[in-house]
Amino acid sequence: MRIASYNVENFFARARVLNMDDHADAKPYLTAYATLSALLEQDTYSAADQTRIVALLDTLGLKHSDEAALAVLRQVRGRLVSRTSTGVHVVAGGRGDWVGWVELTREPVDDRAILNTARVVRDVGATVQGVVEAEDRVVLKRFADAELRGGDTPLYPHVMLVDGNDDRGIDVGLLARDGWPITGIRSHVDDSDDEGPVFSRDCPEYEIRSPGGHRLVVLVNHLKSKGYGRQQDNDARRRRQASRVAEIYRGLRATGVSYVAVLGDLNDTPDSTTLQPLLGGTDLRDVSEHPSFDDGGRPGTYGSCTARNKIDYVLLSPSLFAKVRAGGIWRLGAWGGTRGTLWPHYDTLTRASEAGSDHCAIWADVALT
Repeated sequence: MRIASYNVENFFARARVLNMDDHADAKPYLTAYATLSALLEQDTYSAADQTRIVALLDTLGLKHSDEAALAVLRQVRGRLVSRTSTGVHVVAGGRGDWVGWVELTREPVDDRAILNTARVVRDVGATVQGVVEAEDRVVLKRFADAELRGGDTPLYPHVMLVDGNDDRGIDVGLLARDGWPITGIRSHVDDSDDEGPVFSRDCPEYEIRSPGGHRLVVLVNHLKSKGYGRQQDNDARRRRQASRVAEIYRGLRATGVSYVAVLGDLNDTPDSTTLQPLLGGTDLRDVSEHPSFDDGGRPGTYGSCTARNKIDYVLLSPSLFAKVRAGGIWRLGAWGGTRGTLWPHYDTLTRASEAGSDHCAIWADVALT
């Protein structure tokens, strides 16, 4: 069987700010959005909070209107702000005075990009496919039923995604082939520690039964990004997440589960301190360390695929790693540098916006039946 991970960067619709060519351009907007969303949940808005709210609305283009190119202010009941000739004023005293939120404006994904995403998934041909940054289960199933077919039959009849903590529609899910049913699901969306909620999305456990009766548990992850907010805070959150994933993994092993895979976009490199609780504090093995693994001359899985862009993983328990027969990185659906010249790609990919994703799929062949 083949097990794979792929950050698809959404199927049909994606937050417009996430589609900016330069991620650095998106950073101030995403930081403002995250800060404002947290601020609006406070029970009481102090005078300083109100000043900050107006400034953040201004950053998002919402100072003078509830709708802007990158964000929308939903004021469903009650009012957060009043806009008059004298300026913009926060009129809500706290969370209980109004019902509403700020959301990011979404736009359709390029049709050719959708086709190239599907082409990657079909060509990788995984038996069990971890999916990162999917909108929701309905969209994931619609994509699988429409784009991933073998004649009249869906290639992946088993589809699951549990909505997580991120309201941008970038959750983690799983596709599985016929004969590999999903027999159990456990969400960790509410896991917390002394610092608060742990997971930015979730760390769902998917239990799969193989045709031969083996129990396989897959943990799909998308850890805290490096790109937005303060690096120190992001690193601390990512380390907390890695520590919790390690705890979940050790718990599974302690109950006698031999076959465990941890998949996904971990948003840091193998030598990072943030991932050490998972990579160094457990007996999980990275498939890219296997002698049969072929990285095509580039160890990375994202962007230009240099070593510092090795952020997507297939981590296997010792019993699974012992059964690895091959592994690799599938890059044909990614653009490859500024001009798309770093590696061969599909003939259906003629510019960066048509890429299936900025990420490449990573896979492992395992002798498990």
